[in-house]
Amino acid sequence: MQTDPHAFYQSLLQKELGRHLQLQELSSISGGCINEAFKAVTNQGVYFLKVNQQMPVHFFEAEREGLDLLSQKSRFTIPNTIGLGTFEELQYILIEYIDSRRTSVNYWEELGVRLADLHQKSNATFGGVNDNYIGKLPQSNQDKDNWLDFFIEERLLPQVNLGVKNGTIPLKYIESTEALRQLLENYFPEEKPALLHGDLWSGNTMYDNQGLPCIVDPAVYYGHREAELAFTTLFGGFDKLFFEVYNEVFPWEKGIKERLEVYNIYPLLVHTNLFGGGYLEQVNAIYKRIDKALGY
Repeated sequence: MQTDPHAFYQSLLQKELGRHLQLQELSSISGGCINEAFKAVTNQGVYFLKVNQQMPVHFFEAEREGLDLLSQKSRFTIPNTIGLGTFEELQYILIEYIDSRRTSVNYWEELGVRLADLHQKSNATFGGVNDNYIGKLPQSNQDKDNWLDFFIEERLLPQVNLGVKNGTIPLKYIESTEALRQLLENYFPEEKPALLHGDLWSGNTMYDNQGLPCIVDPAVYYGHREAELAFTTLFGGFDKLFFEVYNEVFPWEKGIKERLEVYNIYPLLVHTNLFGGGYLEQVNAIYKRIDKALGY
């Protein structure tokens, strides 16, 4: 990178938007732990720029594919991808800047309605999209005909195997995770694969310039919609009105509260691999509760 960041990023933006672009202001945006992010004010408009020097080349392409799919299939505001590529060994994605200065009085109702609508977009198989990323970790989306196989083989085991390889998860968790296949047989409600955002915590929701829901940083796939609802409960931040309205539009099956923590094994394993800490202890506690409730 050039020693002058302003000149460097102006050159990067000119690559995408033409040589007449002038970068007027570049301000860092906090909140992410994977990429550097900036608000770029130019003579041609305002843009959101993310850059990364560590991730594979496909990383931002996977994000673009996810945003495009959500734009095609959902009623959410989805920022347009303007361009992506590599500039002097720095990967970047340039996205429409969403001005989220105010929210609407019915924001939570709209979020519930729009997520319920998204979850009614279906596919013949679970998976249904190219492999992508959750955070900075690879996420496999190979097609499976049933949710349990997908959950074990495409969600839990890849994270457990990664943790074993990196020394963050003990080897015994491979056997424990394989054992879930028998314990959880006939456990999940049978539903069609639903289009999921895939990483729906409160930090990936915002409001657009009309105060209506916008979702960003997707890790899309076709999965069980309860997995997405579970994710929204893991770290909090979602108003109860959101859940009430969702359930009015697309009622969930009885017993969902007991199933939520089972779905959340996946994001807890992801966080174990990303951050360590006490997340694995939570996984272990869930495994024990499953065995106690469903074991023979």
